[in-house]
Amino acid sequence: MAIVLSLLVACAGAIALYGRGALNPASAQSPNTSTLRALQVNTLCAKTERVIFACVLRRPAKIVSVCASKDLTRDTGYVQYRFGSPAKIELEYPKDRTGTQHKFEYTHYMRALVDLNEINFSVDGVDYSVVDDYNAEEKPARSIEGITINWPGTSKKEVRYTCRTKPKTDYTDLQAVLFDHD
Repeated sequence: MAIVLSLLVACAGAIALYGRGALNPASAQSPNTSTLRALQVNTLCAKTERVIFACVLRRPAKIVSVCASKDLTRDTGYVQYRFGSPAKIELEYPKDRTGTQHKFEYTHYMRALVDLNEINFSVDGVDYSVVDDYNAEEKPARSIEGITINWPGTSKKEVRYTCRTKPKTDYTDLQAVLFDHD
């Protein structure tokens, strides 16, 4: 009888805690919950930021994003590359949001049936290219969206991660904002 009574008291206590959310996994607040709510859907950009490029990758199941402040000009604001998941950003470049316009290069080439966009930057000797290319001159037409990573001067092979779906993009004014590296 004492065992049954103890079990009933324990169950009642657990039910009370569950009702207040203490044992409810759905209501548990992880350290990143506020961050997750502040991100735009399928990006690593905050709701207060401009999405230059963002997509969910096929493999690995990560997100690649190029985010910017809404006040981005050649002299103000910032641009940042982010890779990872909303719960864990694995690479954010640059960390310091000052003078970021000097750290990226944007190239755009367009003619009938062709639209090529690339955002390039280097981190610790590794070259990254965020790619959004469409070429209808090829049959069938070809689209390549994602990120390409190269290790120049080494024997490592180029790595290419492609987007699962068409990326969210906004290249407006990038040629005027990002500095030429020629």
